[in-house]
Amino acid sequence: MPASVLAAALQNDLAKALAACPQSVAMTDALDLLQGLTGAPQTGLATEDAIWPKLFAPSPSRELVTALTAARVAMAEPRPAAMALSERLPVLRAELQRRNQHGFVIPHGDEHQSEFIPAASERLAWLTGFTGSAGIAIVLAQKAAVFIDGRYTLQVRDQVDTDAFETLHVIEQPPADWLAANLPADTTLALDPWLHSADAVQRFQEAVTKAGARLELVEANPVDAIWEDRPARPLAPVIPHPIEFAGEATEAKRQRLAETMSGNGQNAAVLCQPDSVAWLLNIRGGDTAHTPLPLSFAILHDDGRADLFCDARKLLAETKQHLGNGVQIAPLSALGDTLDRLGAAEAKVLADRQSTPAWVLNRLAAAGAVVANGADPCVAPRAAKNAVEVAGARAAHKRDAVAITRFLAWIDQHGPSGTVGEVRAAEQLLAFRQEVEGFRDQSFPTISGYGPNGAIVHYRATAETERKLEPGSFYLVDSGGQFPDGTTDITRTVSIGEATEDMRRAFTRVLQGHIGLATARFPVGTNGTQLDTLARAPLWSDGLDFDHGTGHGVGSYLGVHEGPQRVAKTGAVAFVPGMIVSNEPGYYKAGAFGIRTENLLVVRESAEMGDAGRKFLEFETITLAPFDRRAIDVSLLTLAERDWLNAYHARVRAEVGPGLDAETRSWMEHATAAV
Repeated sequence: MPASVLAAALQNDLAKALAACPQSVAMTDALDLLQGLTGAPQTGLATEDAIWPKLFAPSPSRELVTALTAARVAMAEPRPAAMALSERLPVLRAELQRRNQHGFVIPHGDEHQSEFIPAASERLAWLTGFTGSAGIAIVLAQKAAVFIDGRYTLQVRDQVDTDAFETLHVIEQPPADWLAANLPADTTLALDPWLHSADAVQRFQEAVTKAGARLELVEANPVDAIWEDRPARPLAPVIPHPIEFAGEATEAKRQRLAETMSGNGQNAAVLCQPDSVAWLLNIRGGDTAHTPLPLSFAILHDDGRADLFCDARKLLAETKQHLGNGVQIAPLSALGDTLDRLGAAEAKVLADRQSTPAWVLNRLAAAGAVVANGADPCVAPRAAKNAVEVAGARAAHKRDAVAITRFLAWIDQHGPSGTVGEVRAAEQLLAFRQEVEGFRDQSFPTISGYGPNGAIVHYRATAETERKLEPGSFYLVDSGGQFPDGTTDITRTVSIGEATEDMRRAFTRVLQGHIGLATARFPVGTNGTQLDTLARAPLWSDGLDFDHGTGHGVGSYLGVHEGPQRVAKTGAVAFVPGMIVSNEPGYYKAGAFGIRTENLLVVRESAEMGDAGRKFLEFETITLAPFDRRAIDVSLLTLAERDWLNAYHARVRAEVGPGLDAETRSWMEHATAAV
């Protein structure tokens, strides 16, 4: 939003407050910062009243905070779009024609290949209207297509003009195959090399070559050229992540990784994933929704020094002090020159082709660097949480469990009335979470689905799609929270009214799969593929299955989806102590109901050795909340499964009960009674 749109009175109040506050930024910088804050998600650190005003002055006065808040609210007011949705595709085609380009690829993503992206990077949504979290569009002179996965088959048809765009399944009809068949020969397909990894560019290059066409990596994105009211790049505050939560100082982390790099003959590593940068430097931010990330790049050197590339205006004074002399801060525009210097020195640079933008790798190669393809060096140590992080996760889950239990009691009371909709239920859960100490944000948008909507794995309730809860089916709620000491993710399926025999049988099979994984004991070196069948076997016995993975990694006040560990048919990474992984088998009967039961697990060493002293691992369940006993067919449970369930519920009563009010505690006592 241009500063001129801000009312004169608000500008005057802000100018006076800035002038009266010591060490405040200049008026022009303040307006730029305010625009950057409107480009950040309106949750988390970007809205913490005690934090964001410090971007404008180290000790902002009450008058300055009042003026800043008023200006920020005014800037964030919605305004009519500069261009109607129906006009955008033809205008993009005209822009491509002006550039002598015949096609362009628009992914749902940003320069960091992030799961949650800022508003300024929502190019796919702006062009097509599709708001799902994964997808890609290809625009040619005569054809256009949007590719989505099975989660969004219905949504894409509701949101996208199917006369203008084909809607295709990304697995059944991959974009590269579609291009090879539809891109005319002797034409040019354009890509933004910041928005695609090197591996992705290679796949597109092969498709373009097969079509007899050319691939052009552009310096300027054509969508950005026509998106007149594009939101500002986010400028949310970056804060230190204290040692009391991180468990290890950034200096120690950098030195540890640098020694490994040096031992491999590598001089530097390029870090393009903001969660790696945040973990390594012990910082957190608010540039993306639901994940406390500062959008930034970094280069780690073999002597333990690091270069941080981000807008320095986002860094609080205490953050700069926290980073110290071992971290050099530079603007993003300086990244290219730094890569050039590495190339001139013929440095061996570690970079992950799957997560590094093609622009970065191309710049390194052109400068003469030796690029070593390998995993981001932060991924494995970030996944293996230290003792402090594990203790923090336990504490966060225990506090979160109070909100979850209050919500389950509330649903039990109000759900059968027929007056509560999916949106209202999700809002109530958020309200309970907002009362929990340390709550910063949801860790992802809550999945709140009743009946047939619960059978849509990544369903998003809206005023247009929601159903009212009423007796006769299951209600599925998948949600999580971000806390400074941990990230939570939990799913519970609740019977609204009395469940049918078939519903109870399916629910019990899912629960048995959950217990099978939770109680697994396995030798060191075991991976998620080997354990995946434990969660599926009870379902298979009834001819049932589910099409998603059984479990994903979870970060420590970072991403709710974190690798490399996962429990799935493709989970090839071996588990090590400290990893956190979800345990969420399910079953989905299309048009009827969905079932999913999810807790988080921590990998730990088993106290008992195996044969010949072989070390074994096991899981510790850290999520604490009741399962719906009414939906269980107890006759299907083995004695061991009943013992596990009763012991788990006893633990829930003991650990969560003291934090509940008397009425909710009474409800929980009944809900967790032994079966």
